[in-house]
Amino acid sequence: MVELSNMLYYLKLYFGRLTMNLFTTLQQLVPQQQLSKVAGRLAASRHPYVKRAFIRGFAKAYNVSLDEYERQSLNAYESFNDFFTRELKEDARPIDATVNGIVSPADGIISQLGQIEDHKLLQAKGRHYDVGQLLADSEDGSYFADGSFATVYLAPSNYHRVHMPFAGTLTKTRYVPGTLFSVNNTTAANVPDLFARNERLVCMFDTKYGKAAVVMVGAMIVAGIETVATGKITRTDDIQEADHDMDFAAGDELGRFYLGSTAIILLPKAAQADWQASMHANSVIKMGQLLGITKP
Repeated sequence: MVELSNMLYYLKLYFGRLTMNLFTTLQQLVPQQQLSKVAGRLAASRHPYVKRAFIRGFAKAYNVSLDEYERQSLNAYESFNDFFTRELKEDARPIDATVNGIVSPADGIISQLGQIEDHKLLQAKGRHYDVGQLLADSEDGSYFADGSFATVYLAPSNYHRVHMPFAGTLTKTRYVPGTLFSVNNTTAANVPDLFARNERLVCMFDTKYGKAAVVMVGAMIVAGIETVATGKITRTDDIQEADHDMDFAAGDELGRFYLGSTAIILLPKAAQADWQASMHANSVIKMGQLLGITKP
């Protein structure tokens, strides 16, 4: 009986890994950019039949409730994009006011958080990736080499605007072209350097404890990334940088995703970030909730 139980366990493990590998392999085979472009056109459509079908189908599939949102009728949205980036009611997400606090930039699930060790961030159990590769800049990567990070995954049903986790001045944005793998536990566990390979927008800030960053990572069928400083990002084949001088308070809106993905917070060693004991991988979190405290 014990031998049969062990055999069943290893068969389940084997076929589980086989399924995950097939899932990630299929994503490599599909035309990621073209698929995202098509999805983007449909999501932006204001044709009454197209938008109604997409909005109602999505709301039903993901059991979306509009109780917390400013517009509480599905008919009030001009397109699927308008619905997907819907605005919350005022005061629906109180911003934690703890002194030196770092708050969540989005509603979602904590993928990972912790310290950056030897220039590496934890992606999933047994997988790490390089901070310089994520930022597409070795100098910035070295600056954060011994700092800390928090990765928040936004599920399809979540509120999809990204807000400031700290107060700071936006000094630079860097668009980095890349792949568009879906971002979830399966791909994080199976795709090496996932967040440093996918399309992303790096936002660099000056703060009271030095430079800090928020990285908005794209994913499969994500039709675009937008910030209040840049507007909607135009996809290119090259890295694009822009300088800025825009002040933000903690909790201010930074940008939004047109379909899914992930926000990564990077803090320098000088911040001495102490993450809340209650915050760990797979913790559900709301925008504005306290993630940790810095010690400038």
